[in-house]
Amino acid sequence: MKSLVIAEKPSVARDIARVLKCGKQINGAMEGSSYVVTWGLGHLVTLADPEDYDKKYKEWKMEDLPMMPKPFKLEVIRQTAKQYQAVKAQLFRKDIGGIIIATDAGREGELVARLILKKAECKKPIKRLWISSVTDKAIREGFLRLKDGREYDKLYDAAMCRAEADWLVGINATRALTCKYNAQLSCGRVQTPTLAMIAAREKEIKGFVPKPYYGLKADWKQGDGGHLSLAWQDGKSGSLRSFDKARMEELRKRLQGQKGMVEDIRRSVKKTPAPLLYDLTELQREANRRFNYSAKDTLNIMQRLYENHKVLTYPRTDSRYLSSDILPTIKERLAACGVGPYKKAAAKAGRQALPAKPFFVDNAKVSDHHAIIPTEQFVQLDHMTVDERRIYDLVVRRFLAVLYPPCEYEQVKLTVGVEKECFLAHGTVVKNLGWREVYEGGSAMEEGGFDAFGNWKEDLSEEEGYQEETAFKAGGGEVSGRLSLLKKGDLTGSLTVAMTEGKTKPPAPFNEASLLSAMENPAAYLETKDKAMAKTLGETGGLGTVATRADIIEKLFSSFLAEKRGKDIFLTAKGRQLLELVPEDLKKPELTAQWEMKLAGIAGGSLKRDVFMEEIRGYSLQLITQIRMGEGTFRHENLTNTKCPDCGKRMLLVKGKNCEMLVCQDRECGHRETIARTSNARCPVCHKKMELRGKGDGQIFVCKCGYKEKLSAFQERRKREGAGVTKKDVARYMNQQKKEASQPVNNAFAVALAGIKLEEK
Repeated sequence: MKSLVIAEKPSVARDIARVLKCGKQINGAMEGSSYVVTWGLGHLVTLADPEDYDKKYKEWKMEDLPMMPKPFKLEVIRQTAKQYQAVKAQLFRKDIGGIIIATDAGREGELVARLILKKAECKKPIKRLWISSVTDKAIREGFLRLKDGREYDKLYDAAMCRAEADWLVGINATRALTCKYNAQLSCGRVQTPTLAMIAAREKEIKGFVPKPYYGLKADWKQGDGGHLSLAWQDGKSGSLRSFDKARMEELRKRLQGQKGMVEDIRRSVKKTPAPLLYDLTELQREANRRFNYSAKDTLNIMQRLYENHKVLTYPRTDSRYLSSDILPTIKERLAACGVGPYKKAAAKAGRQALPAKPFFVDNAKVSDHHAIIPTEQFVQLDHMTVDERRIYDLVVRRFLAVLYPPCEYEQVKLTVGVEKECFLAHGTVVKNLGWREVYEGGSAMEEGGFDAFGNWKEDLSEEEGYQEETAFKAGGGEVSGRLSLLKKGDLTGSLTVAMTEGKTKPPAPFNEASLLSAMENPAAYLETKDKAMAKTLGETGGLGTVATRADIIEKLFSSFLAEKRGKDIFLTAKGRQLLELVPEDLKKPELTAQWEMKLAGIAGGSLKRDVFMEEIRGYSLQLITQIRMGEGTFRHENLTNTKCPDCGKRMLLVKGKNCEMLVCQDRECGHRETIARTSNARCPVCHKKMELRGKGDGQIFVCKCGYKEKLSAFQERRKREGAGVTKKDVARYMNQQKKEASQPVNNAFAVALAGIKLEEK
């Protein structure tokens, strides 16, 4: 008898088939002497739509809510039905004795395979392949230690509960809001609290009143031409600034020209270990800060490095540690990634002995998957795109860094007394670069790169472990090598004292990096300020999971609830109104914390799935009641005077992530057209990306700096410069526009919403 292996995607299936020597191509699968390997295309089966339970649900009516299926039905996803039938045919072959689930090792991956088996009503015995990388070695070793599929039944229960609960809350609340306010409004337990956090940040910025502050800077010019710069410190509060201008002006006058005395000079040797390894969220944050990649972009790039190149481990991990069983493989991983710009650093790391208890190894902090690190697969950098190289560079340097010793430096802090006032200066002398040596000379993938301390030159304030040093700079103090020449009791010459001033700044608007951080740790946005709840949010990973946060942020853009202005994220008028209309519970991070804690209990066996689902049914009924009794109104604030060419109604101007569109306000009509799109064409004046506006031959490139150029003129110019845009390029772009115009524009429920019939108010 043979075993049927179910992979999540064709690329992984091909790798597994090669290792298992399954070379015969059959319909939707590959066959060998002992195994048949087939695949999904992500999910092939999903929870059924409401109309599959009752035809009346095709028309959205408030009186039909809430919808409470019991049991839930499954349906084959129409776009992937052909592959489902191919998988089903293999499941019921008489020579197939058992199933091996080889989908992604996690809650959602488990659901992908189990839904296929449940829909097909296949009862054959199950085994589970659980691996963190798809190299040939990992696959071979994984098949040598296959696990009983029953060990993952509770993980499957948790996955089903999450899916069913989101169906009950999301679809019921979305239909209720849409029917109540005659507008396409969607909500959910993760999306809506994320939107509320953006609103809270906007409110904080809007209500912020700048407050001026003042400090003192004292310069001591020494006889040999050198100088030392000192920053004033408040003797009581220890602050380097004061909000009392009169006091600081009086101090400046009194201390001008006075001499000081060195009251204290402290030298301390410090050690700074490397930052921890990357989990997906931290990698997404870093890529957004350095390369302006969206969370979704970073995940997609990581998937290619994991599935296609096989040079990095499983991306959807929430751990920044390794388990102890990975340590014996480090030499192989160093040999694989030690090429090109990493050759020298990898060789040196390989020669250094690891401590008995490495700080980056902790079995207790590794759940399903360890941190993202290189695999044992040989690396061919020239086969990667620029984007892939950049992400790979981040991961490899961080991996190498943790294998190096801590950075050692001597810190010198000087205290000078002047007329009973305190002034400070400090300096840092590196004794041993340690892990920062990995970053010396900068990243191969970014201009500017790192400084000698491993800090990214564009934003030193965000580097781990350097808040203390930069604090002195904020007050006016400067690092000076002359500190080493001074000793306690030395007198200074006459001091030149100047007053410095600035204004307090509001918090910055969210960008994707900071929003990911807030989603990962939303404790600051808890209305209850409950410590136990904050702890739960921390333990359960905050809002969403590492695998879903990127999609949630994308959904805010695609449903026009949020928009980007440069790198910053702001609410749209639609988003602000939605938050006024949605029930309060759905806006709070507490709801997700409670759900994730209970789902973890189901996966761990401490909570029964039926108990959880009964709670969710009761909660869904409560939500519908609240929405039905709501007294708010919704008004389109983005109506234009442009008439829809199909139905004649006024169209809405909406901003997507990278484009502007006109969308018919009538959801049943559904007409839309792109009027502007951010292109990859660079402005010849300021070199920023230009927008392409208009249609057909009248299309024109427009830059924010004011530069304009017709598409035809642009093509001619690029042709003269030797980088012409061909007709094929233009045709490809136009086809892409048509393709996107046919896709759902607002959200995951757009297909269902297209059939809604509501009367005009």
